[in-house]
Amino acid sequence: MSDDRVSREIDDVISSSITFSSSIPIEIVSEEEMAIIEAAFAATKSVFSPSFYHQFGSNVRSIESSFTLISKRSLSLCSSTSLSSSELTVNSGDIEDLGGTQMNKKKGKYLETFLHRFRRKRGLAVTDITASEWCEKQMEFILLRGKPKATKEMKVGKERHAKLEEEVVQRIKVDVKEIEDAWAVKFMNFIIGSNQLLFEGLTRELPIVGFIDGVWMVGVIDELRMPITKTVRNPLLVDTKTRSQPTLPSEPQKRNGRLQLMCYKYLWDSVVTSNFPLTRFYNFFGLNPQYILSQEVQDLCNCSGLPAKTLEDMVMYFRNTCCTLPPTDNQLILRYEFQGDNSLIGEERFTYDFDWLTSQIKSSLEFWMGEREANYVPPEERWKCRFCKFSLICPTNATVENTISSSAPL
Repeated sequence: MSDDRVSREIDDVISSSITFSSSIPIEIVSEEEMAIIEAAFAATKSVFSPSFYHQFGSNVRSIESSFTLISKRSLSLCSSTSLSSSELTVNSGDIEDLGGTQMNKKKGKYLETFLHRFRRKRGLAVTDITASEWCEKQMEFILLRGKPKATKEMKVGKERHAKLEEEVVQRIKVDVKEIEDAWAVKFMNFIIGSNQLLFEGLTRELPIVGFIDGVWMVGVIDELRMPITKTVRNPLLVDTKTRSQPTLPSEPQKRNGRLQLMCYKYLWDSVVTSNFPLTRFYNFFGLNPQYILSQEVQDLCNCSGLPAKTLEDMVMYFRNTCCTLPPTDNQLILRYEFQGDNSLIGEERFTYDFDWLTSQIKSSLEFWMGEREANYVPPEERWKCRFCKFSLICPTNATVENTISSSAPL
């Protein structure tokens, strides 16, 4: 798999420093599934209180952006079912909210789709879209057999992105007792990050969520910049990719990176220009809007100038202020750095292509929603198979031996 594709997986998988109360059972989940709650955020015009700046500083992000632990508990109000000992159950709701099932016409049975089986109550990550664009068959193997062990290049890329984040964000730990607490601090994270963008002109690792084409999609934006000019106030989306060698990537890798940034723009713009579907949100993620936040989370909310008692309070901060945020710029930037010394290899500036993006998402959803079987990479891109951990068990292995030798440079 390409270096830039691998490094961008950290968009939705950031190491956690959240600790849960020992009074509730926990479940360890895999890195591939860490995108479960890269969602739910808020933004507001309010300026942070002096006590917040005094206690944490102006560039503090109050909590980590993702989790390695999940509380397993019965859900109230929004769910008629409880969590089993092995997996999250599905809340009864609209089929489009769940990813649904598909009819096996030959056997007359309903079968779970990949979306329903692996991303229910979690949302489809942007990196799920880019991974399936890279190779749907490889994505299928990852879902069914597990994600391969992280490579050295992946670890270096993750460390680099952590350092970039530390330049503008200071992380602190907070204990959360229930999943609603975790979502509440997600809202607070976005509030701080969006205000940092508006007042300081830069923020990084910003969670994003949206309801796109009947599916909940989540992710973490690498970087947002606010233009200096007063006449243009549309944030600029930037993504940094690290490379193990000081050369620009192949065209398929660039295409994959462009798709990722366009997905982030699509999500951001949909959130700030349309009403956020609250009922669908609560139902899909199994949340109780009337849940009383833990005292520690309430204290953090108060310090940040966002007094909130319930999850719904925080969600309303989000909904009321989304309309105050502008859509992002149509120009997007991909940066490529050499892992050896973090030097800039080059930048690619490109224009947002809505028609191409929606066609790519539509094609990806056909795979995720079980409308067709996984596609293989086209013959001209089968050099990718040389870097795939599943190449020896892939059905195309026998047919690609003569084509993968003419590989493109990585």
